[in-house]
Amino acid sequence: MLGKLSLILIFTVITFVLTIILYPFYIRLLKKWKAGKTIRETTATGEKSEIFAQLHHDKAGTPTMGGGIFLIVMLITIFFSLILQYLEIIDNSLWNQQETYIILFGFFSMGFIGLIDDILNIKNVGKIKGLSIRAKMVGMILFAGFISYWFYVKLGVDYVNLWPLAGKIEIWLLSPLLTFIATIFIVNAINITDGLDGLAGGLSIFVLVVFAVATFMNQTYIATTVLGVAVATLVGFLFYNINPARVFMGDSGAFALWGLIATTLFLLNMRIWVLIPFLVLFLIFIIELFTSGLQMSRKKFFKKKLFPIAPFHHYLEYCWIKEHTIVMQLRLIQGILSIVAVVVLFSQYY
Repeated sequence: MLGKLSLILIFTVITFVLTIILYPFYIRLLKKWKAGKTIRETTATGEKSEIFAQLHHDKAGTPTMGGGIFLIVMLITIFFSLILQYLEIIDNSLWNQQETYIILFGFFSMGFIGLIDDILNIKNVGKIKGLSIRAKMVGMILFAGFISYWFYVKLGVDYVNLWPLAGKIEIWLLSPLLTFIATIFIVNAINITDGLDGLAGGLSIFVLVVFAVATFMNQTYIATTVLGVAVATLVGFLFYNINPARVFMGDSGAFALWGLIATTLFLLNMRIWVLIPFLVLFLIFIIELFTSGLQMSRKKFFKKKLFPIAPFHHYLEYCWIKEHTIVMQLRLIQGILSIVAVVVLFSQYY
């Protein structure tokens, strides 16, 4: 039998090669389907988005829905692992009740919402060219509700770990509510951050790697393998998404990634103190979500903008910072935050 680390690395490398091979065919298929990105002419609240259109007019027509490969490759990898298990080459497939049922549900269910949004964007359907905020929220509420139910009823999670501020705190019925709210916020955060070539994908790689380290330390090796597959797919995606992008992730990829990350966070919370390190790791996404939320609230209640454009990365663009500079600087900051998060995680054991 293969060792745990060797198996994780083998699945990761195979997934990377598969992704690199599939993307050129997938991009050509998207072009054949005329799946070019349609630049949104209105904001989420319905106003004209002239600044955004000016900043991103050159991206119109670039194939979107690139995150569809994330879903395809994950399905192929799961099927491959089931064959290996059947042949008794490995002990467990990636489809495992204790470790991966719920994180794969988060990945595919949220990815499904994003896929529908991408298709509607491509077809120019809807007032804002895609799913409305209300439609997205309905889908996220249904799936987030099931995720909350699973952790509370099936896995008996009625607590949070707040080390080093506090230990395990019993919160009982507040636990599924907290899980539900956190899922909604986390999934929306990467969707909001996905606005520049290579930004969301690059930042997400750091988050997934830290979570892979945490799950490996926690000896949940099957979950680590799933995260390794996601990292390998993302790295392959970035080969074609680095500025100037040949394909965009779209909501299918953004929603799927953070459905995976949200559920992995809750899985880790069952065993180790991960919430405080996660807040450090998630800082850039929190800023992105916060600036977008402030902008929407200001426009809704006071009919005025707080910023010329939001979220944060678009405001930096508005300040005449080049796109590739913003992406590289934010990746560098994310790298530092990831190192801090890993150090905090390791400090629990020493």
